[in-house]
Amino acid sequence: MRSATFFRTALALAAAGGLLAGCASAPKEAPREQAQLEAPQQPSGPTEEEKRAAARAAAAQAIADARAAVARAESVDGLQPGTSATLQAAERAFDAGDYERAKTLADQARAEAELGYNQALLEKAKALIEQAKVYEADMTPAQRQTLADAEAAVRQAQGERAYALASGLLAELRASVLRYTVVRGDSLWKISGREEVYGDPFRWPLIYKRNRDQIRDADLIYPGQVFTIDRFPSPDAVAAAVEHARNRGAWSLGEVEASDLDYLNRSP
Repeated sequence: MRSATFFRTALALAAAGGLLAGCASAPKEAPREQAQLEAPQQPSGPTEEEKRAAARAAAAQAIADARAAVARAESVDGLQPGTSATLQAAERAFDAGDYERAKTLADQARAEAELGYNQALLEKAKALIEQAKVYEADMTPAQRQTLADAEAAVRQAQGERAYALASGLLAELRASVLRYTVVRGDSLWKISGREEVYGDPFRWPLIYKRNRDQIRDADLIYPGQVFTIDRFPSPDAVAAAVEHARNRGAWSLGEVEASDLDYLNRSP
């Protein structure tokens, strides 16, 4: 009886020991988790060296853009005082490695140059528009619309667009010509005075100069000759022509007036 009791007690103790051993052996994975926690962390953003390289590239691009803007402003006489100095300061800051300051100064120089460029083109456009208005009565509807568009661009401070429209219109007007065939009894004076031509006889030197290749003597033209006549001569050309016509002297056949030759050589 004692033996049976002892055997049962031994079995119970053995079972309990097995359970304890199993519990003690369970956390074998803990060292691996701890190793993972202790592993060095990888950097999540750019390094300081990468940041500096990016700042250098941005400053270099800003300086290049500023140089281009300054060159454009200079091409139209629109560079403002101090803009070049600001650009030079940006270049010095870049050479010194202060890329943030270099970019700031370069952006400032570019903005100043762009403003000067736009303002210069606006002033040029205004002058061209005033010249074009001299011929407004003779413009086609399309040309009048172009004139109106140019004026609107000036009001909206769109210098480049205003200048392009105004200069294109004036070039088109200046290139516009008419052909006139001389008839018996004509003279340059009479032709210039016709309403379909200039409506002003004192502008005859314009016809003379435009057709100098077939007019030897301004006092002598022939029926059948076909003259090319500029419909919209420049104000300077008109002024020079009228001045010569008023001061030339009497008409005469058979000889070329010295004053006519002088007019051909010096007039615009």
